[in-house]
Amino acid sequence: MRDDQVVAAAKSGDTEAWRALYADHAGRLVAWLSSRPTGDTAGSPEDVASEAWLVAAAKIADFHGSSSDFAGWLFGIARKLSGGTKRRADRRRTHPGEVDDHLDREPDHAVAVEGRDWVRDAIASLPPRERDAVGLVDGLGFDNATAAEALGVSAVSLRVARHRGLRKLRSRAAADRRPDGAGAP
Repeated sequence: MRDDQVVAAAKSGDTEAWRALYADHAGRLVAWLSSRPTGDTAGSPEDVASEAWLVAAAKIADFHGSSSDFAGWLFGIARKLSGGTKRRADRRRTHPGEVDDHLDREPDHAVAVEGRDWVRDAIASLPPRERDAVGLVDGLGFDNATAAEALGVSAVSLRVARHRGLRKLRSRAAADRRPDGAGAP
């Protein structure tokens, strides 16, 4: 497979090509990583995304394809890094986000706003494979092939996971619309 102009320029170290790739994929990458559990309160989606960009820059010579193929490759790198972060946090069982009692705590208004975000909560409640499939395809606009590559699964597996996830979201939405909340999963 031949590289497109943007990828070829990025391989040669062209900063404008890297800016173009970053502009196309950075926001979606952080949004997607925000929906993945890390297990480490001190590790942010931005940290994982930054590490993914560093790995991509170091290994760009091994990549071949278009700038849209680059998205699947980059998200695959981020998925592996995110999984490693979660495994390390689970193994350590530490709580790096704890604050000493003698420090004054500042209110975090973002937490209250995020707590009311039904869509984010609903997607986060899905099993991981379904959450990732719905998040990439429906949330971030990836095509099935690129999303499957990012998740390291076949296109058929991605379609099945996405279908199951969307069906669960429809059921939850219908249950939440009922006045008595009956039938909520």
